[in-house]
Amino acid sequence: MALAMKELSSLFLLFIVLSMFFVTPSMSAADTFVFGGCSQLKFTSGSPYEYTVDSIFTSLVNSAMFSAYNNFTMPVAASGGSTSQDTVYGLFQCRGDLNKGACNSCVAKAVSQIGTLCFDSTGGVLQLEGCLVKYDNATFLGEEDKTVVVTKCGPSLSPNTDGLTRRDAVLSYLEASDGMFRVGGSGNLQGVAQCVGDLDPSECQDCLSNAVGRLKTDCGAAKWGDMYLAKCYARYSEGGDHSDAGKGKRFRHLFHGGSSYLFLIYNIYLVWFEFA
Repeated sequence: MALAMKELSSLFLLFIVLSMFFVTPSMSAADTFVFGGCSQLKFTSGSPYEYTVDSIFTSLVNSAMFSAYNNFTMPVAASGGSTSQDTVYGLFQCRGDLNKGACNSCVAKAVSQIGTLCFDSTGGVLQLEGCLVKYDNATFLGEEDKTVVVTKCGPSLSPNTDGLTRRDAVLSYLEASDGMFRVGGSGNLQGVAQCVGDLDPSECQDCLSNAVGRLKTDCGAAKWGDMYLAKCYARYSEGGDHSDAGKGKRFRHLFHGGSSYLFLIYNIYLVWFEFA
Protein backbone atom coordinates (compact mmCIF):
# COMPACT_ATOMS: atom_id res chain seq x y z
CA MET A 1 0.00 0.00 0.00
CA ALA A 2 1.29 3.38 -0.96
CA LEU A 3 0.18 6.27 1.24
CA ALA A 4 1.06 9.86 0.52
CA MET A 5 3.24 11.38 3.21
CA LYS A 6 1.17 13.42 5.58
CA GLU A 7 2.38 16.98 5.94
CA LEU A 8 0.40 19.75 7.57
CA SER A 9 1.32 22.19 4.83
CA SER A 10 -0.36 20.03 2.20
CA LEU A 11 -3.34 18.86 4.18
CA PHE A 12 -6.74 19.54 2.65
CA LEU A 13 -9.90 19.52 4.70
CA LEU A 14 -13.43 19.31 3.42
CA PHE A 15 -15.90 20.73 5.89
CA ILE A 16 -19.64 20.51 5.49
CA VAL A 17 -21.79 22.47 7.89
CA LEU A 18 -25.51 21.87 8.10
CA SER A 19 -28.13 23.58 10.22
CA MET A 20 -27.70 23.12 13.97
CA PHE A 21 -30.63 22.87 16.36
CA PHE A 22 -30.29 23.34 20.12
CA VAL A 23 -32.97 23.66 22.77
CA THR A 24 -31.62 22.06 25.91
CA PRO A 25 -29.11 19.21 26.16
CA SER A 26 -31.78 16.63 26.99
CA MET A 27 -34.10 17.71 24.13
CA SER A 28 -31.66 18.04 21.24
CA ALA A 29 -31.81 15.42 18.51
CA ALA A 30 -28.64 13.44 19.13
CA ASP A 31 -28.18 12.49 15.48
CA THR A 32 -28.48 16.03 14.05
CA PHE A 33 -25.45 16.80 11.87
CA VAL A 34 -23.27 19.68 13.13
CA PHE A 35 -20.05 19.53 11.08
CA GLY A 36 -17.72 17.12 9.34
CA GLY A 37 -14.29 17.26 7.77
CA CYS A 38 -12.11 14.89 5.77
CA SER A 39 -8.45 14.78 4.85
CA GLN A 40 -7.99 14.89 1.09
CA LEU A 41 -5.15 12.37 1.39
CA LYS A 42 -6.50 9.01 0.25
CA PHE A 43 -5.70 5.40 1.02
CA THR A 44 -5.96 2.51 -1.44
CA SER A 45 -9.26 0.67 -1.39
CA GLY A 46 -8.84 -2.86 -0.03
CA SER A 47 -5.50 -2.02 1.58
CA PRO A 48 -4.37 -2.85 5.14
CA TYR A 49 -5.00 0.81 6.01
CA GLU A 50 -8.67 0.45 5.08
CA TYR A 51 -8.91 -2.70 7.19
CA THR A 52 -7.41 -0.85 10.15
CA VAL A 53 -9.82 2.08 9.77
CA ASP A 54 -12.73 -0.37 9.70
CA SER A 55 -11.36 -2.02 12.85
CA ILE A 56 -11.16 1.39 14.55
CA PHE A 57 -14.77 2.12 13.58
CA THR A 58 -15.95 -1.24 14.94
CA SER A 59 -14.10 -0.65 18.21
CA LEU A 60 -15.66 2.80 18.58
CA VAL A 61 -19.21 1.51 18.12
CA ASN A 62 -18.70 -1.48 20.42
CA SER A 63 -17.10 0.62 23.14
CA ALA A 64 -19.94 3.15 23.03
CA MET A 65 -22.24 0.47 24.45
CA PHE A 66 -20.35 0.72 27.75
CA SER A 67 -18.79 4.18 28.03
CA ALA A 68 -19.27 7.79 26.92
CA TYR A 69 -15.68 8.21 25.73
CA ASN A 70 -12.85 6.01 24.51
CA ASN A 71 -9.90 6.11 22.14
CA PHE A 72 -7.98 3.48 20.20
CA THR A 73 -4.57 3.21 18.55
CA MET A 74 -3.96 0.51 15.95
CA PRO A 75 -0.84 -0.09 13.85
CA VAL A 76 -1.40 -0.79 10.17
CA ALA A 77 -0.29 -4.25 9.11
CA ALA A 78 2.12 -4.50 6.19
CA SER A 79 2.60 -7.36 3.77
CA GLY A 80 4.12 -10.47 5.28
CA GLY A 81 2.46 -9.91 8.64
CA SER A 82 4.79 -7.14 9.77
CA THR A 83 3.59 -3.65 10.67
CA SER A 84 4.04 -0.60 8.48
CA GLN A 85 5.02 2.86 9.69
CA ASP A 86 1.37 3.91 9.62
CA THR A 87 -0.86 3.95 12.68
CA VAL A 88 -4.54 4.84 12.89
CA TYR A 89 -5.86 6.76 15.90
CA GLY A 90 -9.54 7.09 16.70
CA LEU A 91 -11.88 8.34 19.40
CA PHE A 92 -15.52 8.92 20.17
CA GLN A 93 -17.15 11.25 22.67
CA CYS A 94 -20.83 11.29 23.64
CA ARG A 95 -22.68 14.23 25.12
CA GLY A 96 -22.65 13.91 28.87
CA ASP A 97 -26.41 13.57 29.36
CA LEU A 98 -26.90 10.65 26.94
CA ASN A 99 -27.59 7.19 28.32
CA LYS A 100 -25.60 4.22 27.05
CA GLY A 101 -28.18 3.20 24.48
CA ALA A 102 -28.44 6.70 23.03
CA CYS A 103 -24.65 7.05 23.05
CA ASN A 104 -24.17 3.79 21.17
CA SER A 105 -26.86 4.73 18.65
CA CYS A 106 -25.29 8.15 18.07
CA VAL A 107 -21.78 6.75 17.58
CA ALA A 108 -23.07 4.07 15.20
CA LYS A 109 -24.82 6.80 13.17
CA ALA A 110 -21.69 8.97 13.19
CA VAL A 111 -19.47 6.09 12.07
CA SER A 112 -21.87 5.29 9.24
CA GLN A 113 -21.92 8.92 8.11
CA ILE A 114 -18.18 9.50 8.36
CA GLY A 115 -17.58 6.32 6.38
CA THR A 116 -19.61 7.84 3.55
CA LEU A 117 -18.50 11.45 3.93
CA CYS A 118 -14.80 10.58 4.19
CA PHE A 119 -14.71 7.59 1.85
CA ASP A 120 -11.07 6.49 1.32
CA SER A 121 -9.77 9.48 3.34
CA THR A 122 -6.85 8.86 5.70
CA GLY A 123 -8.54 10.98 8.38
CA GLY A 124 -11.87 12.52 9.24
CA VAL A 125 -14.00 14.07 11.96
CA LEU A 126 -17.77 14.16 12.38
CA GLN A 127 -19.73 16.04 15.04
CA LEU A 128 -23.38 15.22 15.64
CA GLU A 129 -25.47 16.92 18.32
CA GLY A 130 -24.95 13.95 20.61
CA CYS A 131 -21.49 12.66 19.79
CA LEU A 132 -18.13 13.20 18.11
CA VAL A 133 -16.13 10.67 16.07
CA LYS A 134 -12.61 11.27 14.79
CA TYR A 135 -9.82 9.21 13.21
CA ASP A 136 -6.47 10.01 11.60
CA ASN A 137 -3.01 8.61 10.88
CA ALA A 138 -1.35 11.41 12.84
CA THR A 139 -1.90 11.34 16.57
CA PHE A 140 -4.19 13.95 18.08
CA LEU A 141 -4.84 12.10 21.32
CA GLY A 142 -4.05 14.03 24.47
CA GLU A 143 -3.20 17.17 22.53
CA GLU A 144 -5.01 20.38 23.42
CA ASP A 145 -6.36 22.11 20.31
CA LYS A 146 -8.23 25.42 20.57
CA THR A 147 -8.70 25.88 16.82
CA VAL A 148 -12.13 27.37 16.13
CA VAL A 149 -14.12 24.96 13.97
CA VAL A 150 -17.65 26.38 14.02
CA THR A 151 -19.04 29.69 15.28
CA LYS A 152 -22.73 30.40 14.89
CA CYS A 153 -24.74 33.27 16.40
CA GLY A 154 -28.46 33.98 16.54
CA PRO A 155 -30.35 37.27 16.19
CA SER A 156 -29.92 39.98 18.79
CA LEU A 157 -31.64 39.79 22.15
CA SER A 158 -34.69 41.99 22.61
CA PRO A 159 -33.75 45.46 23.90
CA ASN A 160 -34.57 46.49 27.45
CA THR A 161 -34.37 42.93 28.78
CA ASP A 162 -32.03 41.24 31.21
CA GLY A 163 -31.16 38.58 28.63
CA LEU A 164 -27.53 39.63 28.23
CA THR A 165 -27.01 39.66 32.01
CA ARG A 166 -28.46 36.17 32.30
CA ARG A 167 -26.45 34.99 29.30
CA ASP A 168 -23.21 36.21 30.87
CA ALA A 169 -24.17 34.62 34.19
CA VAL A 170 -24.81 31.25 32.55
CA LEU A 171 -21.56 31.33 30.57
CA SER A 172 -19.62 32.40 33.66
CA TYR A 173 -21.16 29.49 35.56
CA LEU A 174 -20.13 27.07 32.82
CA GLU A 175 -16.61 28.45 32.84
CA ALA A 176 -16.29 28.32 36.64
CA SER A 177 -17.73 24.81 37.01
CA ASP A 178 -15.65 21.65 36.90
CA GLY A 179 -15.95 18.39 35.04
CA MET A 180 -15.84 17.53 31.36
CA PHE A 181 -19.58 18.10 30.83
CA ARG A 182 -21.26 21.21 32.25
CA VAL A 183 -24.85 22.46 32.14
CA GLY A 184 -26.31 25.68 33.54
CA GLY A 185 -29.38 27.86 33.21
CA SER A 186 -31.06 31.08 34.28
CA GLY A 187 -34.77 31.36 33.61
CA ASN A 188 -35.38 30.32 30.02
CA LEU A 189 -31.71 30.70 29.05
CA GLN A 190 -29.78 27.43 29.01
CA GLY A 191 -26.11 26.68 28.45
CA VAL A 192 -23.98 23.58 27.90
CA ALA A 193 -20.25 22.97 27.55
CA GLN A 194 -18.10 19.88 27.10
CA CYS A 195 -14.49 18.84 26.57
CA VAL A 196 -13.21 15.84 24.65
CA GLY A 197 -12.23 13.14 27.10
CA ASP A 198 -8.55 12.96 26.16
CA LEU A 199 -7.86 16.36 27.78
CA ASP A 200 -6.73 16.59 31.39
CA PRO A 201 -8.71 18.88 33.76
CA SER A 202 -6.43 21.88 33.34
CA GLU A 203 -6.47 21.57 29.53
CA CYS A 204 -10.26 21.24 29.60
CA GLN A 205 -10.57 24.37 31.70
CA ASP A 206 -8.25 26.28 29.40
CA CYS A 207 -10.18 25.16 26.32
CA LEU A 208 -13.59 26.03 27.76
CA SER A 209 -12.41 29.41 29.03
CA ASN A 210 -11.24 30.15 25.50
CA ALA A 211 -14.54 28.96 24.00
CA VAL A 212 -16.64 31.02 26.43
CA GLY A 213 -14.54 34.13 25.86
CA ARG A 214 -14.80 33.81 22.09
CA LEU A 215 -18.53 33.12 22.32
CA LYS A 216 -19.12 36.35 24.26
CA THR A 217 -16.96 38.36 21.86
CA ASP A 218 -18.17 36.88 18.58
CA CYS A 219 -21.87 36.58 19.36
CA GLY A 220 -22.27 39.74 21.43
CA ALA A 221 -25.90 40.11 22.51
CA ALA A 222 -27.24 37.25 20.36
CA LYS A 223 -30.18 35.17 21.61
CA TRP A 224 -28.16 32.01 21.10
CA GLY A 225 -24.66 31.04 20.14
CA ASP A 226 -22.43 28.05 19.42
CA MET A 227 -18.66 27.95 19.70
CA TYR A 228 -17.05 24.66 18.68
CA LEU A 229 -13.31 24.40 19.15
CA ALA A 230 -11.40 21.29 18.08
CA LYS A 231 -11.38 19.82 21.60
CA CYS A 232 -14.33 21.51 23.36
CA TYR A 233 -17.48 23.53 22.84
CA ALA A 234 -19.72 26.04 24.63
CA ARG A 235 -23.31 26.83 23.62
CA TYR A 236 -26.27 28.76 24.95
CA SER A 237 -29.86 29.38 23.90
CA GLU A 238 -32.71 31.59 25.12
CA GLY A 239 -36.16 30.05 25.16
CA GLY A 240 -35.17 27.15 22.96
CA ASP A 241 -34.82 29.47 19.96
CA HIS A 242 -32.04 28.24 17.70
CA SER A 243 -33.25 29.25 14.27
CA ASP A 244 -30.96 30.24 11.38
CA ALA A 245 -32.21 33.84 11.36
CA GLY A 246 -29.03 35.13 12.92
CA LYS A 247 -25.52 35.85 11.77
CA GLY A 248 -23.73 32.60 10.99
CA LYS A 249 -19.97 32.99 11.40
CA ARG A 250 -18.07 29.80 10.75
CA PHE A 251 -14.44 28.75 10.39
CA ARG A 252 -13.20 32.25 11.16
CA HIS A 253 -9.97 31.11 12.75
CA LEU A 254 -9.37 27.79 11.04
CA PHE A 255 -7.16 29.02 8.22
CA HIS A 256 -3.46 28.23 8.42
CA GLY A 257 -0.80 29.20 5.91
CA GLY A 258 -0.05 26.77 3.14
CA SER A 259 -3.41 24.98 3.20
CA SER A 260 -6.46 25.09 0.97
CA TYR A 261 -9.97 24.58 2.31
CA LEU A 262 -13.29 23.99 0.60
CA PHE A 263 -16.32 25.01 2.65
CA LEU A 264 -19.94 24.25 1.94
CA ILE A 265 -22.43 26.18 4.05
CA TYR A 266 -25.76 24.40 3.78
CA ASN A 267 -28.34 26.35 1.75
CA ILE A 268 -26.08 29.43 1.69
CA TYR A 269 -22.99 29.34 -0.50
CA LEU A 270 -19.91 27.44 -1.60
CA VAL A 271 -16.55 29.11 -1.11
CA TRP A 272 -12.99 28.10 -2.01
CA PHE A 273 -10.15 29.62 -0.02
CA GLU A 274 -6.49 29.38 -1.03
CA PHE A 275 -3.79 30.31 1.49
CA ALA A 276 -0.14 30.61 0.52
